[in-house]
Amino acid sequence: MTVAQALVEFLARQWTVDGDLRERTIPGIFGIFGHGNVAGIGQALRQANELEPDLMPYYQARNEQAMVHQSVGYARMHRRRATFASAASVGPGAANMLTGAALATSNRMPALLLPSDTFATRVSDPVLQQLELPHDIGVQVTDAFRPLSRFFDRVQRPEQLYSAALAAMRVLTDPAETGAVTIALPEDVQAEVLDVPLEFLAHREWHLRRPLPEPGPLGRAVAAIRAAERPLVVAGGGVIYSGAEDALRRLVEATGIPVGTSQAGGGALPWDHPQYLGGIGATGTTAANRLAADADLVIGIGTRYSDFTTASRTVFQNPDVTFVNVNVTGFDAYKHGSQLPVIADARETIDALVPELTGHRVASGYAERIAREKREWDDVVDASFAPTGADRPGQAEIIGAVQAASDPTDVIVQAAGSLPGDLHKLWRVRDPLGYHVEYAFSCMGYEIAGGLGVRRGAPDRDVIVMVGDGSYLMLHTELVTAVAEGLKVIVIILQNHGYASIGHLSETVGSDRFGTRYRTFDEQARNFEGTEILPVDLAANARSYGIDVIEVSPGPDAIKNLGAAVATAKASDRSTVIHIESDPLVYAPDGEGWWDVPVAPESRIDVTRSAYQDYLVDKAKQRPLLG
Repeated sequence: MTVAQALVEFLARQWTVDGDLRERTIPGIFGIFGHGNVAGIGQALRQANELEPDLMPYYQARNEQAMVHQSVGYARMHRRRATFASAASVGPGAANMLTGAALATSNRMPALLLPSDTFATRVSDPVLQQLELPHDIGVQVTDAFRPLSRFFDRVQRPEQLYSAALAAMRVLTDPAETGAVTIALPEDVQAEVLDVPLEFLAHREWHLRRPLPEPGPLGRAVAAIRAAERPLVVAGGGVIYSGAEDALRRLVEATGIPVGTSQAGGGALPWDHPQYLGGIGATGTTAANRLAADADLVIGIGTRYSDFTTASRTVFQNPDVTFVNVNVTGFDAYKHGSQLPVIADARETIDALVPELTGHRVASGYAERIAREKREWDDVVDASFAPTGADRPGQAEIIGAVQAASDPTDVIVQAAGSLPGDLHKLWRVRDPLGYHVEYAFSCMGYEIAGGLGVRRGAPDRDVIVMVGDGSYLMLHTELVTAVAEGLKVIVIILQNHGYASIGHLSETVGSDRFGTRYRTFDEQARNFEGTEILPVDLAANARSYGIDVIEVSPGPDAIKNLGAAVATAKASDRSTVIHIESDPLVYAPDGEGWWDVPVAPESRIDVTRSAYQDYLVDKAKQRPLLG
């Protein structure tokens, strides 16, 4: 067999086991072929397709970055039990996957990357698209994957395939280690022949580790919870990945402890659960952030405590606050100087906590405050969803219309711009897997490709992708993939005529939306700050790919027509793009969160000087450590 043929057959026979669940770890390979892999991986996939079509299905993509995004979307829906492999050619093909690698690793999501490399023998040197560095001719594009991957290896000789492939699978299926896993494959080595032992091609099971909490850390956590007067749970993605949402519900119903979620933790509790306060942090709700400000104990479960979750270390204001951090990785469990780390699986830890806290419940006064803050925020959301009749509605109204037209099991997909913040505050999640906002890397262009991955992973659900015009322009070509494979997604394009999120941020830091509007270039002023809007027709662009398009015209009935458009799209068995004009200057309700973006302390511009004074006020609330 060739190295590539052996690798394809090996991957086809790997299985992830999580309790009673068993599924293929790598159910398919995305690939874009070039001279670096067409004779290796490409030939191996062609052979497998002819001899045994179900062995390792091959799927096309239009952009190498998008292949990895699809893998991540799929992996999230399978709670990290399965993902796709992505094969790319030498040079620019491999380099295009770098952003996807960083996204997968930042999100702690498994993705197997198979970038091709230049000749190991250097018999044809320098080959087309080879990177030449005089100081180190061994360095190639694939070396850029090293800092972006949780595992990296280069198969320089055929015999190295065995150790590389087995080590890669170990990392892919380890909840504490997973992320981008990269095996660089020189193009000549891919086509070399070796005698492959049958043991390497045998079916192999990889059992997910669910480490139990140790008695000492668990006991200290129980004591801290019993002693706390105002405890708060911060639920992160680890709750979803370990399937701990039912356990979390039992814990908080028994104790009355409130819950705020990170972006990745959306779905840990349904929006209308009495203990659920919504998103927490820079893009959180007033309910969650006000309780967080006074909390004397914060119980982080499966969260990596990003700056948005902690509002840049300003959301927890109690000077005596204590942190219990439950995480499967020590790296995250010890974040920010946590006093009480518990290195264990989220579900196993919560299951262990419930009996230890029998009879314990928060005081009635605290319970009343939880209910009041939740009720007040729900009223704020209701008001923000109410149609105003504006020709170009604000983002909150649009979210409300989409919410009303969606079903509980629909999956909302987003990643970048102002939409993640507004969805974190406003979207009413009704299903554990119904909220998919990629916010560890917040990658513009993730949305459509990630949505396709979600649809692959959950073909019985409607996938609703919301994307601003800025992100749409970054990576819209995967609409062709949706058409080619009949993958149904609903894509809602919000036409802001610019970068709405960065425009708003630019105002707060004293840059006055400079460079964030889509306008024609003013030769005299040397900027893009004029009033002539670009004549770009994104609806026509989407239609050119062969996809169904519904245009919602500006006017007083825009919100009503948007709801009708979503209903039409849901009733169809084809992908649909819905285009609506929005007003980027109409903001969603404020959740009293803050994000640390430094402001220039010296400026000759009044707005910048004013912004710096506001910055100093918020900066004064920042803690050097949380624990």
